[in-house]
Amino acid sequence: MSGASREIAYLRVEHEESEDESLLVAPIGATLRDVLLANGVSPYTAITDRLNCGGRGLCATCGVRFTGNKPVESATAEAEEDGSEDSHVPRPEHWHDELAARFGFPRLSCQTEVEEDMDVRIPEKIVWGSRRPDEGD
Repeated sequence: MSGASREIAYLRVEHEESEDESLLVAPIGATLRDVLLANGVSPYTAITDRLNCGGRGLCATCGVRFTGNKPVESATAEAEEDGSEDSHVPRPEHWHDELAARFGFPRLSCQTEVEEDMDVRIPEKIVWGSRRPDEGD
């Protein structure tokens, strides 16, 4: 970004269940969960919409996946080098989010700060303890 400071970022949000896509504008420094909820895009299921930890990083019900291909450090460096700005995958800062990233689980939107443009996918979620339709009794 050649020295200019940005005040907003663009978020492309894919909804896995409905196959819809949204383009959101977020202020730099905002929490991803708060941006999603403020724009009517919930990272929760119908049940966990009410039964969640309120953004404290404890329940993992606000999980999202990042579809960008660059970690935050390389995205910034490469954008400055070649003039392109690409979506990035933010570095985990919270212990729970770090574990999710390490083991391939959805990342916590409540612990992700918007720093750059992002591509986010809200994965299809099942209710805890429920069986999948193909599982037998």
